[in-house]
Amino acid sequence: MASLFSNPNFTPISHFIKPTTITNPTRVLLYSNTKPSKSSTPFTAIFCSSSSPRSRPTYIPNRIPDPHYVRIFDTTLRDGEQSPGATMTSKEKLDIARQLSKLGVDIIEAGFPAASNDDLEAVRVISQVVGNSVDEDGFVPVICGLARCCKNDIDAAWEAIKFAKRPRIHTFIATSEIHMNNKLKKSKEEVLEIAVSMVKYARSLGCDDVDFSPEDAGRSDREFLYHILGEVIKAGATTLNIPDTVGYNMPNEFGQLIADIRANTPGIENVIISTHCHNDLGLSTANTLAGACAGARQVEVTINGIGERAGNASLEEVAMALKCRGEQVLGSLYTGINTQQIVMSSKMVEEYSGLHVQPHKAIVGANAFAHESGIHQLASLLAWYTFSSQILFNSRKIKDQATTLNHLLDPLKRSTKKFQESPSVVKRPKLAFNQIHESIANCSFNNLLLGFCKAYNFGLLGKQLADRLIIVLIWKSFGSSLFFFCNEPVTLLEYSMNSVTEGIDAIATTRVLIRGENNHTSTNATGETVHRTFSGTGAGMDIVVSSVRAYINSLNKMLGFKNQSKSKVNEGNSQVSA
Repeated sequence: MASLFSNPNFTPISHFIKPTTITNPTRVLLYSNTKPSKSSTPFTAIFCSSSSPRSRPTYIPNRIPDPHYVRIFDTTLRDGEQSPGATMTSKEKLDIARQLSKLGVDIIEAGFPAASNDDLEAVRVISQVVGNSVDEDGFVPVICGLARCCKNDIDAAWEAIKFAKRPRIHTFIATSEIHMNNKLKKSKEEVLEIAVSMVKYARSLGCDDVDFSPEDAGRSDREFLYHILGEVIKAGATTLNIPDTVGYNMPNEFGQLIADIRANTPGIENVIISTHCHNDLGLSTANTLAGACAGARQVEVTINGIGERAGNASLEEVAMALKCRGEQVLGSLYTGINTQQIVMSSKMVEEYSGLHVQPHKAIVGANAFAHESGIHQLASLLAWYTFSSQILFNSRKIKDQATTLNHLLDPLKRSTKKFQESPSVVKRPKLAFNQIHESIANCSFNNLLLGFCKAYNFGLLGKQLADRLIIVLIWKSFGSSLFFFCNEPVTLLEYSMNSVTEGIDAIATTRVLIRGENNHTSTNATGETVHRTFSGTGAGMDIVVSSVRAYINSLNKMLGFKNQSKSKVNEGNSQVSA
């Protein structure tokens, strides 16, 4: 397992492979895990498309027909909601559950029904609505309720999830010496008896899908762990979830734990092994992948990695790692996640939970595909996959969009060099703007807007180029359209933007400076005649909206000045005639 995460011979393929044209858009050159040699061949990776390379296998509680398929068990609504300050309303939970179904998660742990009547009702609604919504492919997620190993909890869980087409009860009890002695105050024999009897009780209610977790398995005595797992299998458990409850294990340790459980637990071939890793040491995703490589075929994750303390393994990180590298280095493992829904799911959970995603968060962070380095920007303009290990969109559409984008941004590539070669930093913005404006002045607004949106969303534009392209977009869109309404052509002289707040919902304040092409003049304090300029400001979370507000504000000032001038002239003329 260690070789999967630390290989002293790991070398970027760029060290020994010549540049080549990619003829198959679903495959891109990535890395080789060997030193360069004369016999070395390009090491390729499946491009991250929006649909799984293989279809989702039929759901059977204790068995997966395809041994390479990994079930995604999402616990955002249960473990994720346990994050301090992340409490959500029942309506918000239902919305998230619907989105998780669109995302394609196999199991939704909808909550902890025994916690309160509100929790029970929220899980019940989710099981009734989302748990019975079958899509066109026949997919419907399993709806799961958490329960401690006690009858009241299990009764509440069953009462909440029994309406689903595929209900599951997830019950747990601690198995480490630390937890049994200090929290439960029970012996191994007592814990074993409780676990077995409660799994049997859950099955007796009519639930044929029971998930059992030995809490703090990572620090549990191995022989006791094998024994209790074997006994709950006999009692009717269909999935065994192995938690690294306090995020204590290293990837090689956790992978070995899963491998040892597979090798030493009687009846293990009759159940699914799952992982549940916390992020206290920042290793939850690595541990989850190590567990999957060692034989686990279900992984418990949350959107944005939210959860108690440092959080849980991140769904988007695990899913995209399996999608991008599963075929080559992760044993051909794959999931049923629809990656086109990842960003929407992330934003919804962020908004409803109030837990902001850090800008450098992998996959969904605001900076995940942004480049400040000029070299990175140029390379990304030439080939969008240069510094992106994956993209969350459809590969066929990406190919077409990338072709269009590269064509539209050719002028930007040419202007970049002139921009950087300018000896004067002060003159650079004006030079860049002039070059861009001159190069793409004949492009239609729709094409420009399309190109900008693609470039901005894919992280292909650094801040400098993005700002200047926004200038052109404002000019193209509103300079011409507003001229139609006010018949007042203008020249855009300056454009600046600053962030007032931080985060993905940051408010931007924009300032523009314009001058009317009809040469509005005024006399300054020294008696000199000058061409009037008009500034405007605008604010908003959308940079285009804030820019438009600023532009209209400056335009209104200019028109107001013009009207005042006309009034004074008319007033003067009337006095003369009198």
